Amino acid sequence: MASLIPGQLTPIGDHAWRVLARNPGMMTGPGTNSYLFGKDSLTVIDPGPEDQEHLQALLQAARTLGKPIDQVVVTHTHRDHSPGALALVAATGARCLGPSVPDDGLQDESWQADRLLAEGDRVDCGGVSLQVIETPGHVGNHLCYLSDDGMLFTGDHLIQGSTVVIAPPSGSMQAYFASLRKLQQRGITRMAPGHGDLISGPEETLTHTLAHRQKREDKVLDALSGDPQTLAVLVKVVYDDVPEFLHGVAQFSLQAHLIKLAEDGKAEETDQGWHKT
Repeated sequence: MASLIPGQLTPIGDHAWRVLARNPGMMTGPGTNSYLFGKDSLTVIDPGPEDQEHLQALLQAARTLGKPIDQVVVTHTHRDHSPGALALVAATGARCLGPSVPDDGLQDESWQADRLLAEGDRVDCGGVSLQVIETPGHVGNHLCYLSDDGMLFTGDHLIQGSTVVIAPPSGSMQAYFASLRKLQQRGITRMAPGHGDLISGPEETLTHTLAHRQKREDKVLDALSGDPQTLAVLVKVVYDDVPEFLHGVAQFSLQAHLIKLAEDGKAEETDQGWHKT
């Protein structure tokens, strides 16, 4: 974690570098990772929040590398990942590629893609390329990007040192499970997450994350025995291993688990709360 210093240009692989934004917090960990990727020119992956210091750090990184920034791509449009695109485009003339914006009140509404990306698309990054993999779950428009040499830029699909929040309605636990399985056996060699340091052992990470989510879902189902229960009551039981000050955030993922259980025909919601079917 020593290399996670805000504003510092850090090489992470062939034709790949990281610059950490200055937005640490409960939901962002050390801050949002912006990545520069490319051989003859640079594509910025997740330009981060709207922040003048981070903008200048990205521009200085490009000068240090001696390559122009000609593209911006984003993994998703949460406000800690994409708002920096506007100023970066104004400074460089880069074009924007990525997803459309869900209408759920939680997104960066300033994001506009010059080219919408979809499953299987390839993005030319000045002599090297990224393959687009649709990975809904954390949010419905989430994309991951796989480099030619197996590095997966994961955004908030997988982060280092923690699990991600799944917040309905744009977030879906059903989709998240499916997207995790989709990444298995894809030849991924390492993961560059939206928050935290590089993740080694990608197959083990995917297996562990799936097992952790399944264990949490089993705990939700066990807690539904008996009378209907509200989210506020359930979260204290299901997340009794998590500090209480995080229970407000945990309710988002709890609700996502409950919706998935309802979709699977194992639970339902009534006026009194949730119960097992």
